[in-house]
Amino acid sequence: MNTKSSLAEYALRLGDDALVTGQRLCEWCADAPLLEEDIAIANIGLDYMGRARLLLQYAGTNLGKSEDELAFLRDAAEFKNLLLVEMPRGDFAYSMVKHYFLDEFESLFFSALTKSSDDTLSGIAAKAVKEVQYHLRRSTQWMHRLGLGTQESNQRTQQAAIELWGYVAEFFDMDELETSLCQAGVAVDRTKLHSQWHTHVAQLFAEVELTLPDQDWQVRGGRQGIHTEHLGHMLAQMQFLPRAYPGAQW
Repeated sequence: MNTKSSLAEYALRLGDDALVTGQRLCEWCADAPLLEEDIAIANIGLDYMGRARLLLQYAGTNLGKSEDELAFLRDAAEFKNLLLVEMPRGDFAYSMVKHYFLDEFESLFFSALTKSSDDTLSGIAAKAVKEVQYHLRRSTQWMHRLGLGTQESNQRTQQAAIELWGYVAEFFDMDELETSLCQAGVAVDRTKLHSQWHTHVAQLFAEVELTLPDQDWQVRGGRQGIHTEHLGHMLAQMQFLPRAYPGAQW
């Protein structure tokens, strides 16, 4: 396996995760339940967009493409993001459960990636770890407020967990590319993160009077470019201007 192309693919996957997550968060701009939250969620979206830029720039150096080309000129089947992050915005409970699941995972993942033998990836991870600490603290606080709030907020949060649970398994999948990079000391062994992630989530759910969903269904495919219909709709909005006015600068 070509090391440069493998590194580019790995960076692209992580960059796509960040880009799609950031875009979904931006959908809450001017629509969050509180002004304070409106500002917070926009800032978190900017964290993800900044991470996406770094990772797509790195991927682009080996692919001969710019970060903008990778973000705006690829079709849905060429994106390699995790399926969970492309799920629609939903209501506020749905978004918070989605980001709590992701934050718990990214806290473990980027801490491990700081030890990568690739200096660029370890540097990006070191920056991400600081951001994720805040993201996780905030989403954990919201899980407490929603789970222990009203009967309705608890029910909405529980339903969101049920609807999103089947997408979580993809967090911990290792394919040939990531296994090879892991053996080279570059990538993170995702399988080793599952036990700790599950323990953290189970503890929080018990604290906030929620029940862990049954693991009776799992969906995968994002890393192979097999996506839900939601990604295409999101990209149609996100990519409209660059595609309508190719080469435009401002």
